[in-house]
Amino acid sequence: MPHTQRQQVGSRGRCSSHLLPFVLPLLVLAALPCQAAIHIPSNYHIKNLKRPPIITTQPESVTVFSIEDLVMSCEASGNPSPIFRWTKDGEEFDPGSDPELKVTEDNGSFAFYTLSNTIDTLKQYQGKYVCYASNVLGTAVSNEAVLSTDVLPQQQKEKKVNMKSEEGNSMVLKCNPPQSSMEPIIHWMDSGLHHIQLNHRVMAGKDGNLYFAHLTPEDTRDDYTCNVQYLATRTILAKEPITLTVTPSNSVVRKRRPVMMRPTGGQSTYHALRGQTVELECIVQGLPTPDVSWLRKDGEMSESRTSRDMFDRRLRFTDIAESDGGEYQCRANNSQGRVTHTYTVIVEASPYWIKEPVSQLYAPGETVRLDCQADGIPTPTISWTINGILLSDIDEDSRPTLTASGSLILNDVSFGDTAIYQCQASNKHGTILTNTHVYVVELPPQILTEDGNTYTFTEGQKALLECETFGSPKPKVTWESPTLSTLLADPRVNLLTNGGLEIANVTHDDEGLYTCSVQKANLSVSAELEVLNRTVILSPPQDLKVQPGNTAIFTCAASVDPKLALPLIQWRKNNQKLFESSSDEKYTFEGPDLIVANVQPDDEGEYTCQVITKLDMAEASGTLTLYDRPDPPTSLQVTDPKHRTVTLSWTPGDDHNSPVLEYVIEFEDQELKHKRWEHLMKVSGSKTHATLTLWPNIYYRFRVVAINEVGKSEPSKPTETHKTIAEAPDNNPEDVRSESTDPDTLVITWKEMDRKNFNGPDFTYKVMWRRVVGSGPDWHQENTTAPPVFVSDVGDFSPFEIKVQAINLMGEGPEPDPVIGYSGEDVPREAPMDLGVVLINSTSIKVTWAPVEKGSVRGHLKGYKIYLTRLRSRDHHRGRRTAESKTPVVVETGPNEEKKVIGGLKPYSHYTVTIKAFNSKGEGPPADPVTFNTDEGVPGPPMNLILDSPSETEMILRWTPPAEPNGVLVGYLLQYQQIVESEDSPMQVEQIDDPTVAHISLKNLDRHSHYRFYLRGRTAAGDGEHITREGATTLEGAPPANITLSVGENLVNLSWVAKKRHRNVGFQIHYLNKNDGSKWKKTEKVNSSQSFYQLQGLNPGSHYRLRFTYSNTTFWDTEVKTAGTEVMEKQQSFATQGWFIGVVSAVVLLLLILLILCFIKRSKGGKYSVKDKEEGPMDSEARPMKDETFGEYRSLESDLEEKRTASLPSLCEESKLCSADNLDFNGSSAVTTELNMDESLVSQFSRPSDGLPDSSPLTPATNGVPNAVAILD
Repeated sequence: MPHTQRQQVGSRGRCSSHLLPFVLPLLVLAALPCQAAIHIPSNYHIKNLKRPPIITTQPESVTVFSIEDLVMSCEASGNPSPIFRWTKDGEEFDPGSDPELKVTEDNGSFAFYTLSNTIDTLKQYQGKYVCYASNVLGTAVSNEAVLSTDVLPQQQKEKKVNMKSEEGNSMVLKCNPPQSSMEPIIHWMDSGLHHIQLNHRVMAGKDGNLYFAHLTPEDTRDDYTCNVQYLATRTILAKEPITLTVTPSNSVVRKRRPVMMRPTGGQSTYHALRGQTVELECIVQGLPTPDVSWLRKDGEMSESRTSRDMFDRRLRFTDIAESDGGEYQCRANNSQGRVTHTYTVIVEASPYWIKEPVSQLYAPGETVRLDCQADGIPTPTISWTINGILLSDIDEDSRPTLTASGSLILNDVSFGDTAIYQCQASNKHGTILTNTHVYVVELPPQILTEDGNTYTFTEGQKALLECETFGSPKPKVTWESPTLSTLLADPRVNLLTNGGLEIANVTHDDEGLYTCSVQKANLSVSAELEVLNRTVILSPPQDLKVQPGNTAIFTCAASVDPKLALPLIQWRKNNQKLFESSSDEKYTFEGPDLIVANVQPDDEGEYTCQVITKLDMAEASGTLTLYDRPDPPTSLQVTDPKHRTVTLSWTPGDDHNSPVLEYVIEFEDQELKHKRWEHLMKVSGSKTHATLTLWPNIYYRFRVVAINEVGKSEPSKPTETHKTIAEAPDNNPEDVRSESTDPDTLVITWKEMDRKNFNGPDFTYKVMWRRVVGSGPDWHQENTTAPPVFVSDVGDFSPFEIKVQAINLMGEGPEPDPVIGYSGEDVPREAPMDLGVVLINSTSIKVTWAPVEKGSVRGHLKGYKIYLTRLRSRDHHRGRRTAESKTPVVVETGPNEEKKVIGGLKPYSHYTVTIKAFNSKGEGPPADPVTFNTDEGVPGPPMNLILDSPSETEMILRWTPPAEPNGVLVGYLLQYQQIVESEDSPMQVEQIDDPTVAHISLKNLDRHSHYRFYLRGRTAAGDGEHITREGATTLEGAPPANITLSVGENLVNLSWVAKKRHRNVGFQIHYLNKNDGSKWKKTEKVNSSQSFYQLQGLNPGSHYRLRFTYSNTTFWDTEVKTAGTEVMEKQQSFATQGWFIGVVSAVVLLLLILLILCFIKRSKGGKYSVKDKEEGPMDSEARPMKDETFGEYRSLESDLEEKRTASLPSLCEESKLCSADNLDFNGSSAVTTELNMDESLVSQFSRPSDGLPDSSPLTPATNGVPNAVAILD
């Protein structure tokens, strides 16, 4: 051993000058699993760092077959670089001094190999080698490596083997591989190098032989070849082929019971080491081929470590353990019998570590304990060395203490104790070794925590201010704070062993600057403590009770300090995280809400909301409970039967988290043909029994239904039948009365009694009657089972006393009280007298009459019916009369009324009125009719109002007379005003006294303003309802401005915005091709209102000049270039010529006009002509009124005027042309309107919907039948 190593071992208790400047940043155990590591912090600043030697590559055991194989190497790390030395068989060995060896030594590695040329010279190097790596901090020792020599397996000369046997016999073909230290791999193959097919009958043994359980003729072949493979030397040796001849048997092959071929005998012992792979083998002969199974006789076989191989002939243990030791039996069976073999498996173990000593840094004066524990079978012995030197070779004074358990103790360590300690465990199966570093060092203190850190916590938390220090010995720190003068006196403050300061339940008062200092050193850092408001849940989740299938919503609203970012809201169910569902949408997170959809029993539990910030967390929980309809009651029992009562008891079912509010008891009458369950009574949900009051003579079955806030349970199972005793009826039927409708007949009826009140069998009704006057005390009677009872020949409307009594087989009910009833009625005989009419106004009258005599009514007088019929309008002339519907309006009155006010009449009409008395049987004769005329009224609104604008300041209004003039028109009243935002512009009035005038021209209007027009008709009664229209004058037209061009290959698209309210003007486009020298061309006239035009027929890739003209004046000039490559101009197709496009457009326009005219004709014919035919002959000039019920006469002139105006579509009615955004009056005519081919067109030629206001008292009815007239009482 070098002098320096001996000096280190022998210097315990004395300070070695070699160790003072050296420190150790990282100590790790050399290449061993589960090795702990101690770090000097990476931010601890120190120079000239040293590392002890650590063997990184162990020397490996090797078998040498050739001179190239002898290489022994060892690698180690350390600073300074380690120095290597070797021992062979425990003696010092210097490879560098041997002339037959060559040494290569590099930084951290050492290797040697042979220079010899013969294999015989290598035998001297056989032995056990150990590598030692040393530097000033100690010596590391390697594992032991064994070097042995062997010769390569050689092909041996063999004789050809011929085997012959009879079919059915067993056979073994032997391989006999050459002897070698290497384990061979055997392959049985044929001459074509194909593997012999193995199966349950033919298989290879672990000994390399080929076994046949029994032979078949197919086994005959002359090329059974055993190939022996050695992986280490990459060698394959082919043995001499074996010839096997199988002689077919001349008789039936005799079956044979199983016989063990390998191993022989019934029992054997197998030794194994822990962790090895072990195979037990049973090869059996027999006919038929035996089946092999394995079992453990003394316990359970490990499923994870055992498997079957070679067609169940082998039992393989992978990573065998001590627990696998025991008895294993293989059993071979066929139809002839069974054979077994028992293996006794003994598992021992090489040494393995239970606890390894850990490398550590130590300060002088500390006590070091190195624990080293190992196990194995047999139990290994523990020994220690220091830097590779046995403890027994070290001075006793400096020797560490060895405990009985194998631990090494070093008391009061000093720098001289720095060394590498080896713990070695050995038994007969091997040796293991570990190196452990003990480093005694003194390092100056340093504060590793940065200065000026800010620590942020929330109220109530435990604040931790860091002050990480490092040094050897360990530095001692103190804390100071200007806010807390006696810092450690506060019970909330605690100084931690790592130098940190802990403040429990921190508050805002603890905020401020804190200083950490190292004692006996000029070192300190400051830290700022910031305390924020704690996170508080303001609205925690509530406990919810939800029905299955519904949605539950938990809300969790929290308050967070504004200095913190938005918190994370984490929801948990029964402490398991919830994630938003994507497929079934079970859980949805919306802000502070958790939505649980389609709640089911699995969703019950505790839901916790966690509001998480980067500093703290607040949580609150709520439970989700399902509640549902209760289960039905069970165990129903009927007890304690008494007179008309029993006691019913039951056992409640599960209430499903919703208490039962009440129980409903139902019964079923078993005697009914159509059985049904009926309600009997209710009791409180806290009751489990009830006393039931019953009816006599009923066969009862009972059931109970439980009800909670969710709903009803299913009914319980019914009880057995319970019958009550029959009794006489307790009462009689109710509502006894006469329902006589036919004269001379008395009909007695009553409300039938419920069967439950029959009280006994053979139930009937005894019906009794007698006249009130003149019949004496005698009662007539009749028994029946159901109402009514008919009595004939009793006279009209005669009074009777009637009564009905209930009876059954047990007796009669109580005596009933009689009631008065009448025989059947007849219609009244007389009409009311003195019918009169008083006119109230043009639409209301008062009708008066004298009541009929009571005796003539022949029944109960129910009232009077007034029949009011409109005959015609009063505006007929020249003998013309329109057909009128004669269907009257019927007004009913009470029996005591003698007058009635009737409203809703049409003014200026002929009416007739009559009246009848009526009773339940019908109406009496009518009174003599009275004819009267209603006065004139104000007219309805004009039918149409059309606006036309010939100039910028002039407007022409055209209209159609009112559909309901309600008198004689005397003229019209026109009012109009400008439409302004303030709505207070003055109203201008034009009065028209000629009723035949149907238009008016208004001049000097403001060209910039819109107007609202009100037109109403006038009669002698006053001004009628108005019709309203809005519009504006049409402005003079102008050519377009701001024209946009879009150029193609042979066309130019032009677009512009047409001006609203401006007349349409025509302009032309002149264009000149500047490339071909042609003349100017021009388009047809383009309308300014169309907003788009396409100039076609241009040449690709050409320059054109465009000139736009209006009224022979150019208003825009520009140039364009078409896209594409210039080509020679070709003759244009006639389809693109202007004349052709014009002709086609004219034809399409004519067809469109023709369709419009046909549609108008069809609309007129469908609305008027058919109606005229249905109503019969009438004047061809007469027009029906809007209600198609009351006709009217009109002047020929007004009709003609109406036809003229009706042929013009309305400018504003049911169109968008008069709105503020659509007043675009284009074209040369005053007004151009669009005819839509739909119902809007028809509406322009029919009466407007506002022709008759909805508030009109007389509205038309379908099929000529008027609605009821409004009654004004």
